[in-house]
Amino acid sequence: MAIVHIYGNQNTEYYRFPQGRMFLVGLTGGIASGKSTVVTVFQELGCAVIDADVIARQVVQPNEPAYQLIVQKFGNEILLENDEINREKLGSIIFSSSEKRQLLNSIIHPRIQKAMLKQIMKYFVLGYRYVILDIPLLFETNKLKRFMKHTVLVYCDPQSQLSRLMRRNGLSKAEAEARILSQLPLDEKRRLADHVIDNSGDWESTRLQVLKLHAKLEESLDFLLLRLAAVTTLTVVGGLLCFFLRQSLRSFF
Repeated sequence: MAIVHIYGNQNTEYYRFPQGRMFLVGLTGGIASGKSTVVTVFQELGCAVIDADVIARQVVQPNEPAYQLIVQKFGNEILLENDEINREKLGSIIFSSSEKRQLLNSIIHPRIQKAMLKQIMKYFVLGYRYVILDIPLLFETNKLKRFMKHTVLVYCDPQSQLSRLMRRNGLSKAEAEARILSQLPLDEKRRLADHVIDNSGDWESTRLQVLKLHAKLEESLDFLLLRLAAVTTLTVVGGLLCFFLRQSLRSFF
């Protein structure tokens, strides 16, 4: 098993990612571009999906080390009555300040990466062909992109993105635009991605694109070579068994 390393921020940390038999697919999009819709289809197909957002919620729970650091840096006003972090309150703070956004990322990103690694290793042991890493800021942070065999962008046109975000989060147009502008534009991400799923249309159109991409990933060269190697091995073993069987029969008779 080949090993690659990911380096932490101030203190160097080594995260060991399995390479070769299983490959990683980075899935990203823009806020309200419909990434969760695409993830749902992949999951229905039985694909392994690791959601960075879910892990991000887990690493900031009150019993986690990151929680104390966040409260120390951002103050008690970001807490709910049950002492959990108010994600909407914290979100409004970091979306209005790139410096505070970078501060939060420096606290939670190393912990998210470590948690993701544990799940990757689990799927590696289980023998999955590929694992999808659902990472909203894959291109913005750019630290994990080089470890992805493929990158996939869930795209939608800018007007659809704005209206969906306003409707979903109950935001004004100015608030929604500020959140969209905090990320790389989808058109720029489109140029960086290996594959693009256009989610501007209806659900069936998006679903068909996911099915096509899944089939392409399943038939990737990585596994074509593995299948050829397996067939070759079986052929050689089968030939040797036949040879020894013939020899045994000759000796018997």
